[in-house]
Parts: sequence; structure tokens; C-alpha cells
Amino acid sequence: MIWETWKKGFAAWEHATSQLADKVLQNPSVLAPTGALLTAAFKAKAAADRALDAWWGAWGLPTRKDQERALHKLNQLESRLMDLEESIERE
Repeated sequence: MIWETWKKGFAAWEHATSQLADKVLQNPSVLAPTGALLTAAFKAKAAADRALDAWWGAWGLPTRKDQERALHKLNQLESRLMDLEESIERE
């Protein structure tokens, strides 16, 4: 009984909140600054990633891109090895 009452109250709160959020998030005066904030955050993240890659590279350590490239080559080698094993088994 208590659980059902709580669920009904929560559903009413969620409905009212979602209606308010829809109105606020459709408002151009909210969307423009929010978009600008997200753009700035993504630019800051990209700059931080570049700085981190430069720092790793300065120490002579592989960057994320280097590691991804090596992993890709390793996956290619593994695939070719599996193909060779299959062809040997068929003979």
C-alpha cells in the first residue's frame, strides 16, 4: 500500500517535472548558451587531449593514437594467423 502511494506520487512528480523541463529546454534563450557551453567544453577537452598526447610523446611513451594503431595491427595479425590456421586444417 505504501509502495503504491509512493509510486503514484513519484509518477505525478515525474510528469510535472518533465513538462517543465520540456518547456525550459525548448526555450531559445536556454538553448543558445547551453550550446555555447558544450562547444567550449568540447574544445577544452580536445586541447587537453592534445596537451596530454604531447606530454606522453615528450617522455617517449606511446600516445593513445599510437596504442590504437598498434592494437589495430595486432588485430590484423591475429586475423591473418587464424586464417592461416584454418587453411592448414583444411589441407
